[in-house]
Amino acid sequence: MDDVVLVIGTRKGLFTARSRHGRAEWTTDPLRFPSTPVTAIGIADGGRMLAAVNSPFWGISIVTSDDFGQTWSEPAKDAEEPPIAFPESAETTLADIWQLRFSEAEPDVVYAGVEPAALFRSEDGGHTFQLVEGLWGHPHRPTWQPGGGGLCLHTVLPDPEDPRTLTVAISTGGVYRTTDGGATWAPHNQGIKADFFPEAEAFPEYGQCVHKVDLHPSRPGRFFLQHHGGVYRSDDAGSSWTRIDEGLPADFGFPIAVHPHRPDTVYVLPLNGAEDRSPAGHRLQVYRSDDAGGSWRSLSKGLPEDPCYTTVLRDAMCTDQADPAGVYFGTRDGCVYASRDDGESWTEVVRHLPDVLCVRAATT
Repeated sequence: MDDVVLVIGTRKGLFTARSRHGRAEWTTDPLRFPSTPVTAIGIADGGRMLAAVNSPFWGISIVTSDDFGQTWSEPAKDAEEPPIAFPESAETTLADIWQLRFSEAEPDVVYAGVEPAALFRSEDGGHTFQLVEGLWGHPHRPTWQPGGGGLCLHTVLPDPEDPRTLTVAISTGGVYRTTDGGATWAPHNQGIKADFFPEAEAFPEYGQCVHKVDLHPSRPGRFFLQHHGGVYRSDDAGSSWTRIDEGLPADFGFPIAVHPHRPDTVYVLPLNGAEDRSPAGHRLQVYRSDDAGGSWRSLSKGLPEDPCYTTVLRDAMCTDQADPAGVYFGTRDGCVYASRDDGESWTEVVRHLPDVLCVRAATT
């Protein structure tokens, strides 16, 4: 059976958990980059990993590993230029990195979604990045408003077959898509309801508070989306959206993840709502749909049964590439859980970590 490396970014550093005996047991490496928020992790084939670290002393940088996290480069404290920086013409500065995503179609290309909402592109494996001017110059950008976590570009979905096609999501700008390599962008939010707008304006062209979007590489035109209120599916690359949250105990949440081998299977972790961002019914449970959102089933075997008031953030859930698939999530009270059977049952990987911001898995 497959073993997995699980990279965990927290508010106070980076942890790496490693499975043994086909994901039946876990060990955790010592803490790296202590007292430093690790806000985004990207993993490519072959063991290459990138992590965004936001040091209160040295600023924002990107560290790399080429051996499944056994060793990591240290931030270059004496570097003349940071890996990601806005040009002077942008008249702003980098606040954080929210997403690092390798392109499947172009192995050396890496995208970074940042705050304030912007997209950067690297063509050298993540060593240097350039601002995608087409999105930064979009006429909608000056009117985007920050969500509760900030004005962030948190989702980057490169098309697995066409390197010129890319979809991003912004809180609170919504979904935008390019088909010409980033030169021009169009909003793709039709059908997504913004409950926080007046009823007559509840379906705007843009301005939705999208929390996360995911897809399966075998169906690049189908997206699943977790909104501030509602779970949605698109079957036409985001041109239109259909609500699919009937059967869920709540429509609010942050993460959404598609099964690595079954494009109709998707996972969410419902929260009570914007005013009570704890698990629905105050019970920790993941929900899975095996029919593209037509129906949902609770998956909680092995998870704590006591009342629960923690939160799972948008990038704190992921899957691996094993079969049966592994599903993972980390909580804001520092617990990380794993399933090695498509979510049917769960075990605790580690507890008492700092606030978990992101998790990513690599099969070894």
